[in-house]
Amino acid sequence: MIPVTVVPDRTLRVKIIDACGLACTFCHNEGTPVAADRDQPGGSGRVSIYLRTNGAAFLPRRIDADVDFAVALAAIRGSLPTSEVHFTGGEPTLHPDLPGLTRMAHRLGLTVGLTSNGENGAAVIPDCAAAGLDRVNLSVFGTTPEELASVQGPRLASPRLAQRKLDALGATIETAARCGVRVSANIVVPDSTHVPRVLRLVEEYGRTVIVRMLVSLEDDGSSLLAMREVVNRLRAVPVRRVITAGASDQRVLYRLPDGHPLYAKSIRPVRLPVTCAECRFNNDRDCHEGYYGVRLYRAQDGPFMVGVCLRRMDLCLSLGEFVMSQRCREVVAFREAEEARLARQYGVGAAREPLTR
Repeated sequence: MIPVTVVPDRTLRVKIIDACGLACTFCHNEGTPVAADRDQPGGSGRVSIYLRTNGAAFLPRRIDADVDFAVALAAIRGSLPTSEVHFTGGEPTLHPDLPGLTRMAHRLGLTVGLTSNGENGAAVIPDCAAAGLDRVNLSVFGTTPEELASVQGPRLASPRLAQRKLDALGATIETAARCGVRVSANIVVPDSTHVPRVLRLVEEYGRTVIVRMLVSLEDDGSSLLAMREVVNRLRAVPVRRVITAGASDQRVLYRLPDGHPLYAKSIRPVRLPVTCAECRFNNDRDCHEGYYGVRLYRAQDGPFMVGVCLRRMDLCLSLGEFVMSQRCREVVAFREAEEARLARQYGVGAAREPLTR
């Protein structure tokens, strides 16, 4: 038994750009099609793994740091308690005005984070830090050039190119640390063959960043066993369980012998009580992520769109529809009910500051 912290879900994920310099074979691309494929003969080499069945009906457009975005954030926050904006993509650091987006959200009183593969962070993080960037989640897909190249589409499966990407990742980590931006390195651990990758990551970056192991969404038990192997080999001690109320995220905080933290993140089987009840994917085989939170998009030649599920992009509503909808009220009520239920279950109060997921 370890102490439990219940954290209310107050995060809005915003897909700000579709472009990316990697072509990972497992990418969900936030549920949308890869926009470049419309105009690029032969395709970009990137994928969107849920696209064949998720019913996505719009192409994503880059979100600009303009009045429209400020109004959209204000509309979401007015209908759905929100304290943090988390920028995603594509690759957010390729956005031409990431500092402007950061500044706009920060001035609205929102904590700002982003998820990145690190390919361009060294160039933009100083200005983003000055604009109010709080944290960066770095997705680590390989700890050697061969590992990174092995999970890329054919057009990018080059160890030489992968080495340049890894060098860029290292520069991003150094730059973020120098600028006072909090950094975590997230690495998926599908099975025991990936244990050496995690150990290398901890050895190389564990004193600079917070390493977070992520369970594979298609885990059959081997992913959790592999994370347990890492914990045992590192002689890490569990100190706290963190549960996000109103979303499927949960994690255990471990302490390494040298005092540095290590997280193991897994997924709770969380569903929206009405929206998910009759969904065809609502089973253990198809619904890997559960209900993870609210996402904001901008449609090409169209409005801002709000989604609640990568597997059911057909559930997306325009921003105006969402803020007036029963679905928005369902999300608010579900968050509150989950927070109260978990607080009773574990005998704790909810922490007021959300953790970036």
